[in-house]
Amino acid sequence: MRRALAVAAAAPAGDVPIGAVVVDADGVELAAAANEREAVGDPTAHAEVLALRRAAAAVGEWRLTGCTLAVTLEPCTMCAGALVLARIDTLVFGAWDPKAGAVGSLWDVVRDRRLNHRPEVYPEVLADECGALIRTFFGR
Repeated sequence: MRRALAVAAAAPAGDVPIGAVVVDADGVELAAAANEREAVGDPTAHAEVLALRRAAAAVGEWRLTGCTLAVTLEPCTMCAGALVLARIDTLVFGAWDPKAGAVGSLWDVVRDRRLNHRPEVYPEVLADECGALIRTFFGR
């Protein structure tokens, strides 16, 4: 999570500072990304989606079985769906997102028994530090 925080802190100017890191089963970093929606003008350029894309490219396939995704903010519905589809084994996140969170706040996509994959979830890892980064960005 500390690596995800560092990635978030280096987010492009104007983008919400969220960082995501994908590591393999041995803890080797496969990919990292910050939000780039504003920087590239892409509504899907969330940190999680970018990190998943880059990790898949690094391993040469879309299945990220055995991998862990660490992200500074609870994933939204798009990102939660993407990590389920990527077969991420473990999700670690920092701060809750009461406005758009899809891992327990508003929805719980990753634990929906109707889906074919459900990752293990560890919330609130370094939650205060992750939340502070976002509050500072929004001036709260």
